[in-house]
Amino acid sequence: MAANSRAVAAGVIAGVLAGRSLDALLASAQEQIAERERPLLAQLCYGTLRLAPRLEALAGKLLDRPLRRKDQDVHALLLLGLYQLDATRIPDHAAVAETVAATATLGKPWARGLLNAVLRRYRREQAALEATLPPAAAAAHPAWFFRALAAEWPQALERIVSANNSQPPLTLRVNRQRSNRAAVLAALAGAGIEARTGTLSADAITLSRPCPVEALPGFAAGLLSVQDEAAQLAAQLLAPRDGERVLDACAAPGGKACHLLEIAPGCALTALDVDRHRLRRVEENLNRLGLAARCLTGDAADPALLAGEEPFQRILVDAPCSGSGVVRRHPDIKVLRRDDDADRLATRQRAILESCWARLAPGGRLLYVTCSIFGAENDAVVEALLKAGSDAGECTLAIAGAERTAHGYQLLPDADGTDGLYYALLEKAS
Repeated sequence: MAANSRAVAAGVIAGVLAGRSLDALLASAQEQIAERERPLLAQLCYGTLRLAPRLEALAGKLLDRPLRRKDQDVHALLLLGLYQLDATRIPDHAAVAETVAATATLGKPWARGLLNAVLRRYRREQAALEATLPPAAAAAHPAWFFRALAAEWPQALERIVSANNSQPPLTLRVNRQRSNRAAVLAALAGAGIEARTGTLSADAITLSRPCPVEALPGFAAGLLSVQDEAAQLAAQLLAPRDGERVLDACAAPGGKACHLLEIAPGCALTALDVDRHRLRRVEENLNRLGLAARCLTGDAADPALLAGEEPFQRILVDAPCSGSGVVRRHPDIKVLRRDDDADRLATRQRAILESCWARLAPGGRLLYVTCSIFGAENDAVVEALLKAGSDAGECTLAIAGAERTAHGYQLLPDADGTDGLYYALLEKAS
């Protein structure tokens, strides 16, 4: 394995440590290396960031003093080396040698001896070092995140931690307008791809082992999309019907909007998003799947937006949130999020929910969804709307395995199952 992969991975990890998004950095980094090395690059980046709080704690014990800010890439390379020794099947000698060799690619030959000594010391003293880690670091979670999980979900703490530190399954959504689950399963089996049906969504299929989407029969033709089964529930719970006006208020990248149209192709869907560039992803997904919707750039929290139009019978508010329920898919959340983010985001979530509620027709239904497991972003936001007026009623839902909360339903992240999503279905008085 070429050292270049590790040098590029170190650059990505250093960028995340500096506050940038993993998705954006990795997409650019993959263009810098040979295609055959890209799976290794992804594994190194995702794996290192998934265990970053644990690796940072170990690095702090192994280094006599922190590295300088200008050497953040060397620090990232150290975390990368620790990850390989701690959590991969890469032979120790190869992990150390290739990581040390990457210092030349980074233009930091002085770090060669340092990394070699520190990584070899870690392997010698691994058990003793790990025994001294505090519970949060041992669980590979930031201290504030670990405390919040223990406070809100004490009985499920171990389960959530295990899920957050695991690699997520690859789950597909069958486009029911172009195929059906049985036909797709047969096509996958014919291609030697083992898969099983989902248990929550009628359109879900989960692969036994992830593979590139290009290898999936029917993907290019619009028969399939990649979407976690918990996310697929949103369109199913909102249950749009042909002829209804439907609003997806925070639509990008478009998975839920497309599913709404696959369920009710005769509905009039408006896909709204505040980010014009991300809205292009919605358009791309619609085109691939052979679906049509009005795509509109705008802020769902703006009470004047859409005020002159007829109200909607169905509204999906998939609110921007902390992402605390999808950490396994976005491990950079462990690095980028802070302890006050949930409360800060709740202010915007309330504004979006209130604005969208005003656009809902009497008798219409609104589904509030987040990929958070923090009550400040979920029940507290819904409760604020319920207290503000008397025209909102709560609907009962049937979601297998979900925790019933004060005003909604919470799926917790599960290593062998779904991501952690929250749902609350509200109906406006006629």
